Amino acid sequence: MDGATSDMEKMALEEAADRKLLIAVDFGTTFSGVAWAQTRRPDVQTIIIQWPDATSGGLEGISSDKVPTEIRYNGTECQWGFQVDDFGPRHQWFKLDLDPTQSRGVSDLSREYPDQHALPPGYNVSGEKLCTDYLTALRKHTEEVLKHKLPQSILKSTPIEYIITTPAVWSDSAQAKTRTCAEAAGMGQQLMIISEPEAAAIYALHAMDPHSIKIGDTFVLCDAGGGTVDLISYTVSALKPILQVEEAATGTGRLCGSTFLNRIFNKFLVDKLGLNEEWDEEVVEDAMKRFELVTKKAFRGSPTEEFVIPVPGLADDPAQGVRRGKFRMTGAEVTQIFEPVVQEVITLVRGQIAATNKTVKAVLMVGGFGQNAYLRESIRGAIDPNIEVMQPPNGWTAVVRGALMKGLSQLEPTTARVKVASRSARKHYGTERMTKYDAAKHTKRPNYWDAYDGEYKVNDMDWFIRKGDPVTEEKSFKRQYHKVWPVAEGHNKAVSQDLLVSQDPDSTGAPVYKDSGDVKYLARLTADLSCIPANDLAQKTGKDGRQYYSVHYDIEMQYFSAHTKYSMVYKNVKYDSVTVEYV
Repeated sequence: MDGATSDMEKMALEEAADRKLLIAVDFGTTFSGVAWAQTRRPDVQTIIIQWPDATSGGLEGISSDKVPTEIRYNGTECQWGFQVDDFGPRHQWFKLDLDPTQSRGVSDLSREYPDQHALPPGYNVSGEKLCTDYLTALRKHTEEVLKHKLPQSILKSTPIEYIITTPAVWSDSAQAKTRTCAEAAGMGQQLMIISEPEAAAIYALHAMDPHSIKIGDTFVLCDAGGGTVDLISYTVSALKPILQVEEAATGTGRLCGSTFLNRIFNKFLVDKLGLNEEWDEEVVEDAMKRFELVTKKAFRGSPTEEFVIPVPGLADDPAQGVRRGKFRMTGAEVTQIFEPVVQEVITLVRGQIAATNKTVKAVLMVGGFGQNAYLRESIRGAIDPNIEVMQPPNGWTAVVRGALMKGLSQLEPTTARVKVASRSARKHYGTERMTKYDAAKHTKRPNYWDAYDGEYKVNDMDWFIRKGDPVTEEKSFKRQYHKVWPVAEGHNKAVSQDLLVSQDPDSTGAPVYKDSGDVKYLARLTADLSCIPANDLAQKTGKDGRQYYSVHYDIEMQYFSAHTKYSMVYKNVKYDSVTVEYV
């Protein structure tokens, strides 16, 4: 009996050793979502739908697939999500503060239709603190929910790992800030970061009928959310043993989400009814709720449609269309609210289709705004009629579902259903090098005499990744470099190499020289050679007859979903590694 008990305990310990609880967080601009699963039961994937509201601090407040990405400080109390009501100042869109370099941070829509209650970026609280406090509240709530879903014994014995999503076009600084905020929020050191459009594509393609997909099919994914709209394209490269896709065009994005419909509607109300004597914020609140919950979702684009908007307390005014506390909107008026936003999305979709240089089979609409019927039909009417416009199931939660699937597949490869085999480089990446001077090629460039090789040299760029090149996370690849210095100068204690990047926004080609175009510093790799005796360093005789130390080393590159890792390797030993931006 004791032996049997011992064996059972041993089996339980072995099972616990390889069991993990994986929690995916879609940290969105306007709404955020959470999903979780156990690696022992990867087929059971659960979305958290219970959130506290202003009157309930527990689990029974609001039921929703997502929670607003908003926060308010009330003295020492931190209110978040549905706890933040529609009145008074609040912090929102603070996620975008993590990457102020992105041009999509400001759009014509955001300038023309600002939120009257939103505090400006950086207002008395840094973006990093806002993100950390919000993610802390999200984590604490998630772990509280799990206490009611799983036995305490499992929660105590099972390691928890978090996944967080970020825009694929974010800079290395923004990626690092996201990780720092998530770690400070208690999400652990083993944090996985996965790009939002890739996560959405993994779920959307998995949700499609596999019999309708063929090798060579190209899909444009449009993730239209509350704040931002992001697009990316994939071409199917294999069907078995699992669906594999390759990125067909680099991602694009802009601030033109569905929140702007609410802002334009708010301006419409003020212009139309703001002079009514009984007008106040309570009128706006009721009207906005009806527009958000009914009008936006029901509108199909017909000018003959009619929508009733509650405006309680306003006196009857036939000229304004107000009667018995209700205001009637025509389909034509709703169209005027939708069009500025819809046209920006259409421009993005058309641009992404053109960027693929392929025959696109379908546009897959995900995200909350991506489920809107009027947006779907507007896109359908604005592109080639042979391109289908589809809305996969669970489109609003596609990012968090796909992130969980990606995370599970990394821990348990047998669970993978969709794999991104390669991605398209978003920028040029390289280093500066010495090249033999060529008078015909290097016109008007300063040159210098290289005594070691006995020839004139110039400094130019060596781009090991060019914008648009396919990159894969399956294998790393190396680029060899060589440095020499006179033995008379003594033992060089370190060898370093700067990594440089060029965004090339107009796609005119990679700059030839460091001081041309938009070449910028990305990171520095350093190999500490102080532990290597001088006698062990290779020596060679230069053309000038002098002795030189000669060091050959490699830069090793590896690409992941939302970041890139570079390492400096000397004699098969990695001396330095840096994790930098998504390629």
